[in-house]
Amino acid sequence: MSDAARRDGGSELVVKGRSIEDGRPIRLSVQDGSIAAIERPAGLEAPDWVSPGWLDLQVNGYDGHDPNAADATAATTRAMVESLWRTGITGACVTICTESQEHMLRALSAVAAACEADALVAATVVGIHVEGPHIATEDGPRGAHPLRHVRPPDVAEYRRWQEAAGGLIRIITLSPEWEGAPAYIEAITADGVVASIGHTAATSDQIRVAVDAGARWSTHLGNGAHALIRRHPNYVWDQLAEDRLSAGFIFDGQHLPPAVMKTVIRAKGVERSVLVSDALYVAGLALGVYHLPDGAAVELSAEGRLALQGTPYLAGAVAPLSVGVGHAVRFAGVALADAIGMVTANPSRLLDLGVHSGHETLRVGAAANLTVFAAAGDAADVRVLRTIVAGQVVHDATG
Repeated sequence: MSDAARRDGGSELVVKGRSIEDGRPIRLSVQDGSIAAIERPAGLEAPDWVSPGWLDLQVNGYDGHDPNAADATAATTRAMVESLWRTGITGACVTICTESQEHMLRALSAVAAACEADALVAATVVGIHVEGPHIATEDGPRGAHPLRHVRPPDVAEYRRWQEAAGGLIRIITLSPEWEGAPAYIEAITADGVVASIGHTAATSDQIRVAVDAGARWSTHLGNGAHALIRRHPNYVWDQLAEDRLSAGFIFDGQHLPPAVMKTVIRAKGVERSVLVSDALYVAGLALGVYHLPDGAAVELSAEGRLALQGTPYLAGAVAPLSVGVGHAVRFAGVALADAIGMVTANPSRLLDLGVHSGHETLRVGAAANLTVFAAAGDAADVRVLRTIVAGQVVHDATG
């Protein structure tokens, strides 16, 4: 283990680097899973960056591990979390997608079981994101979600989900075009669940009513949309212009081109923007053809594009969140600190995790969830060096 993240004597962990918050060298002492002290010693040489732990609010799988698979178990979630640690993630919303009721209940139960069985997994899984099944039925907005399992919002079904998940569900993506969407949004937000608009072909009025009912987020805005869209008005402009909505963006270089990356950040504002990976289990695997849980074939190309085979529709992403951070700097023109804020403070506030969760700010008393990384050249190329969860070094690429 490198000197930048080591234990001195007994249980104290020392982390050195440049604080992402002000660019100054910093020395963090970690004890019993929390930041015990923060010092700024004179002459400290610390070229690497230290930030609060990174959050990914939309991750469907990674490195071959698929919590959405029909045979997924608690071990699947555990293995996926271990893979995510290598990408700098200290907190994630495991994303369970449109399937039959029985399939989704099994998947939710498996995630909950993984958290019950392992404290570090539980510390990392800050919630579950249910994406669908109450989404648009049309090709394009529906994305790779199987049409036969798309269905209207049902509060009773949500209650069954939450029971199976042990209360872990924190985000639900739905389309407000369904007749019962406003009442459904009111019900889930009363439970503290973030209602997110996504995979939608909703009208301007339907989006406004959904936000009035309590919707707070837009799921991977600019994607899950028609290949050809009305110039204006349309559901993308409506969500960009709605100041009550924060938005998730996939900056993997495939889902949104550079000009759109810059435009959406300027329109939504850094403070309301969240970067997500939307990683599918194919992330980290070799090029080729794979299959979704419903049997649909997806193809990973040499360009890093994962699409439904034989269609122009993206089926998910394969790039880690660090790529999105670098692209935010390179293409959206934001400062590195702002890009990091879009994977730390902004998603933490959206989920109301609190400043002591270790995902918002570096402060004494906060949980020691930390990401140490290098940013080469113009800070557009980001490489994760160490990941620390609840005071434990779970990944160290420095040897």
